[in-house]
Formats: sequence, C-alpha cells, structure tokens
Amino acid sequence: MPFDFDKLTDRQNSYSLKWQVKNNELPMWVADMDFETAPEIINAIVNKAKKGIFGYTIIPDEYFNAVCNWWSKRHQFFIDKEWIVYSSGVVPALSSIIRKLTRVGENVLIQPPVYNIFYNCIANNGRHLIENKLLYQQGEYQIDFADLEQKLADPQTTLMLLCNPHNPIGKLWSKNTLQKIGELCAKYHVLIISDEIHCDLTHPDYHYTPFASVSEACAQNSITCIAPTKTFNLAGLQTASVLIPNPVLRHKVNRGLNTDEIAEPNSFAIEATIAAFTQGESWLTELNHYIQKNKDLVATYIKANIPKITVVVSDATYLLWLDCSAITDSTRQLSAFIREKTGLYLSSGEDYGENSKTFLRMNVATSYLRVQEGLLRLKNGINEYTKRS
Repeated sequence: MPFDFDKLTDRQNSYSLKWQVKNNELPMWVADMDFETAPEIINAIVNKAKKGIFGYTIIPDEYFNAVCNWWSKRHQFFIDKEWIVYSSGVVPALSSIIRKLTRVGENVLIQPPVYNIFYNCIANNGRHLIENKLLYQQGEYQIDFADLEQKLADPQTTLMLLCNPHNPIGKLWSKNTLQKIGELCAKYHVLIISDEIHCDLTHPDYHYTPFASVSEACAQNSITCIAPTKTFNLAGLQTASVLIPNPVLRHKVNRGLNTDEIAEPNSFAIEATIAAFTQGESWLTELNHYIQKNKDLVATYIKANIPKITVVVSDATYLLWLDCSAITDSTRQLSAFIREKTGLYLSSGEDYGENSKTFLRMNVATSYLRVQEGLLRLKNGINEYTKRS
C-alpha cells in the first residue's frame, strides 16, 4: 500500500512546537516528523474519540503483547511482558530513574555529542555529569574505550546513559561495541540506561541491536527505554515502555515511576500504541525508504554545492549531523545567521556537547520538496556567511 510522504501538510497554527515559526521560515530542527502517522493509528484514535468519553485508562494485556511481538518480529529480541513498565515518556522515565537509582552528587556518564536533554536530566536532579567524549576521526565517530574505562572505574560513577542508536550522529552501535560497554559497566558496577527510542528508524538495509539482547549480563544490568513516539510521530501522545529484566531493578523503577505519577496513560496512548505495533509495519518500511532518499539527496547536494560541509554518515534516525568546521568554530552563531538570512531553522551542535561546536543538526523527516528547499536555503546562507567572514 503506498503512503503519501510527499504530502505538504500545513502544521502552522496547530500549536506545533516545531512549526511555531514565522511564515517565511522552514523548521528542520527538533526531532518531530512532518509526516502524518500511519492510517491505522489515525483510525484507532478517531474511533476512540467517537466514544466521547476520555476517562482513566488501564494498560491491558493487548498493550504488552503488542510491544513484545513487535520486538520479537522486527528485532529478534524476545521480551517477557513482565519486564515492561509503562511510562508517559522516555525523558520523564530517565529523570525518575536517575532520582530513584542514584544519589545526589554521584556521577552519571554520557557520551557527547549526545541528545541534549540528557544534560538536563542529570543536572536538574543534582547529579554530577561526566563525559566520555566520542572520537571523531575521518568523518566517523568511535568510542574512546580507554577513557570510558577510566571514567567507569571511579567509584562515584554509578550510572551510564547510553544512546542506541545514537542521537545526533545517527550511529548504529555494533553488537561487539555494546558487549564491550556492557562488560566494562558490569566490571565496575555501573548501571546502564539505554535510550532506544530511535531504534526503528534505520537505513532499510541495517538493523539495530537492542543492548539487553547482547548477553544475560547486559540484560540484568540495564534498563531500556522504548516508545512508538519517534517511529510513528506520536510524541504528543506521551507513551513509552521501560524494559527491565532484573526483578530487583524493576521493582525500584516501578516504585519511582508511580511515585512521580508518570505511570498512567492518557486516553489515546494505549489504542495508538497497539495500532502502531500491530498494524504499522508497512507504513514504517516505506517511511525508512523515504527518509533514506532524503538523506541521499542531502549528501549528494552538499558534496556538489557546499563542499566545505561534510555530512556524517547516518545509518539511523532521521537526523543528519553536518560538520561545518571548515566554515566556523561556532555553529550557534552560524545557525542564527542562516535562520535570520534565509529562514532555515537548524539545531546548533553546541546544544549536544562541547565537542560539537562546529556541527549543525538537520531533520530530514519532511517532504522531498521541503528538503530541496532547505538545501537551497542552506547553500545561500553558507555563501552569505563565508562572504561576511
């Protein structure tokens, strides 16, 4: 069944965070797609709305079965439904888990450049942030394992936030890499939270490896956060699952999520999630092909027309990481300049870590025509910026 990803849905005046911009601006920043979600999900929400009653909602077996069957079929990872704890979102779950399973002042490790909200979750809860900065060499990122081990060996380090696949660089971590991380964390008694919210958004020829699937040791020393929200563009419905094979950890997390009052669904979350994971696969398959087409367009266009920018190879997410080090040492200034001169709204790399001041993040989960327009604006903005420099 063909899906119309070329459709130019007008999202202005709809209270959209992404599209809260001026009329002449093109937002390609926050991780929010411009595609209408799968028809099956829309139908499920409409049918629920037609009932006209939006009271308290339970989490039925159909929800847990949908999650388990999706990961079994699509990712060859067999989840026991007893592992699943519901949460209203991945970010609320991260903050709750940090509060419940670490103490004020303890170290929480991240790997920048990384999702900017990780910083907030750590700082806002009074924990000490430490960084295992990813190594950027010849246009690719790798983990500095010597530095990672040194940081994990500190007795004050009790938790690591893993991003798998990694946002913003679009990296699919290999099974060997994940196993090495797992072994080091087990060695130094550091718990892992793996944010796997982008796991279904991969290159059509590649698949991600769930961290907890690597080994029993990884499963027992980890908490995995998953959701249909990025995959099916449902972020506003606020629904997520936390997978915790270890029963002791699961009890603590369950208590924490309930204490923080983030363990109950809204009126549409359950039906939407079930529809996504039971009927949305065809839509997702076409989506991933469409996103890859957009990524290929960006890589080809930039190489031919803006050669001072390097596009980092991205095998996951719908985000592209643009190396602008030949142009500027501050993409906060560059992104502001491009937005002012052309209306193109991109994310500055500085939001994702000190080691990404020369990068821009571009969201290509929009129509092919809008990506073309964004590239033309980027070219014009870079030309103006370099003339000024």
